[in-house]
Amino acid sequence: MSTKPAILVLCTGNSCRSHMAEGFLRAAVGDSAEVFSAGSKPAGYVHPLSIKVMAEAGVDLSGHTSKHMNEFLPRRIDVVITVCGNADQVCPMYPGQVARFHWGFDDPAHAQGTEQEILQEFRRVRDEIKVKFAAYGIAVKAGKLQG
Repeated sequence: MSTKPAILVLCTGNSCRSHMAEGFLRAAVGDSAEVFSAGSKPAGYVHPLSIKVMAEAGVDLSGHTSKHMNEFLPRRIDVVITVCGNADQVCPMYPGQVARFHWGFDDPAHAQGTEQEILQEFRRVRDEIKVKFAAYGIAVKAGKLQG
């Protein structure tokens, strides 16, 4: 069993925001922590525009899959971070969990408008997630699991 902290990012559909957060956090922590994402009602896919805008930022999500949060109940989770209100409300208690944070972001999958406007919304949300999760990743890498 790994002694590295295990961090789970939760969202409702596990198709956009949680994958973006997972990608940025993994990039920031390197091998200092294990990072996962899941959803309370997984969409069954990772949104293609999430994959696209993250690739623009240098993070590859093409191998990610949409997972249910219950898959992580049997394992040790040290930190749970919810990125949408619904996931925060339905988040179960994970055994041994030392910290739980809620950092809400708009869901770009609900964006409306032209193709370019929708893409801009994905980029905006991506950039907001990057700021929060890159900063948190620096703290994790330094050995501080705090919000």
